[in-house]
Amino acid sequence: MKIIPLNDRVLIKPTVSEEKTASGLYIPQTSQEKTQVAEVIAIGDSEDIKVKVGQKVLHDKYAGTEIKADGEDYLIVTAGDILAVIE
Repeated sequence: MKIIPLNDRVLIKPTVSEEKTASGLYIPQTSQEKTQVAEVIAIGDSEDIKVKVGQKVLHDKYAGTEIKADGEDYLIVTAGDILAVIE
């Protein structure tokens, strides 16, 4: 399924957080902090969008609408919910 965001919306895929600490302890998914780093998958057609497909971004913690497509988790956020580009 292909998802094409409209207007100033951006489709992002959250990165998977580490399940094991540096000291070797395993952290269950239910105890992990919700990730705020994601990869841009697709962008809408607004000229206000400043990110490009493939960039890693930091987004607002509670932003967006969660969706599942082809067994993968994604978020659709507005361009204003993206806080920074990570290089």
